[in-house]
Amino acid sequence: MKINRRMLLPVMATLCLFPATATLAATPEKVRFTLDWRMEGPAAPFLLARDKGYFAAEGLDVSIDVGTGSAGAVTRVASGAYDIGFADFNALVEYEAKTPGSRVQGIYMVYNTTPAAIISLKDKSINRPADLVGKTLAAPIFDAGRKAWPAFAKSNQIAPTSVTWQTVEPALRETLLARGDVDAITGFSFTSVLNLESRGVKPDDIRVMPYSKHGVEAYGNTLIASSDLIRNKPKVVAGFVRAFNKALKETLANPEAAVAHVKRQDPLVNEALELRRLKLALAACVVTPETRSAGLGTVNPARMQRAIEETAAAYGLATIPAADVLFTGAFLPPKSALMIK
Repeated sequence: MKINRRMLLPVMATLCLFPATATLAATPEKVRFTLDWRMEGPAAPFLLARDKGYFAAEGLDVSIDVGTGSAGAVTRVASGAYDIGFADFNALVEYEAKTPGSRVQGIYMVYNTTPAAIISLKDKSINRPADLVGKTLAAPIFDAGRKAWPAFAKSNQIAPTSVTWQTVEPALRETLLARGDVDAITGFSFTSVLNLESRGVKPDDIRVMPYSKHGVEAYGNTLIASSDLIRNKPKVVAGFVRAFNKALKETLANPEAAVAHVKRQDPLVNEALELRRLKLALAACVVTPETRSAGLGTVNPARMQRAIEETAAAYGLATIPAADVLFTGAFLPPKSALMIK
């Protein structure tokens, strides 16, 4: 049977007008995502990407759940309970060292530097690392700053045993410092500073000693993905990274608008407080000389190797995981899309 070409013209014209109809009609790929902690200011880019349809534009239906800490986020992804997560890179180093072949890999380095810091009050006169000798510090046993203390001590020529540690619950850490019961604490700078202020401490009385400013090369939080997802659905991973990168750049440009998505997710949050937390996190960990030069999400291979060795030594790990096992830049967008002003 001959086909009338004139009859095909309207059909062909319709297909040209709607070239993506088949794609749009496809069922979105469900992605289970876990944060490292609560719905606070730093979660804004993830919520923005979901709310503004950036994930959906990549064909993804992303669910976002709160976390219980970076170690928990790594375990969730490693176990297959979640596909992608947000966790401290050093928790991934530790997990891989203790569980080789853990089936988790970093895919986008969000925090170019660790947020870990030593926080004290003005009246303790702790103005340089050497002033910590003989002092009592408080932190949970699992706190990233406490675990990395040997790296900080080594970088600043202090004996790791020159301080006394008091183990406390996270909710009590800043309270003890505010009351003067301890000399200093370790914690994420953008969390502890705001917690101290909420306990009545004046901002001018707070002293912050960031690990990243005192010789510690550790990276901070990274996006992590399961090896199964990376191997079987690389387009999903690449799409998630593209959407997140777009949202992160938008968050950097307008944090006030971005934090509104946190308030939308949880109406009980203090929006002004979370905006401050977000801005502190962006300034301390996301916008750095390295990201200005190489772009968001990237890592420096030589620094990463040193950072992994540094973490392994500080944590007392028996093995040092390979950098290419822990992180891949294969899913990063082109450099032009990663650059910031």
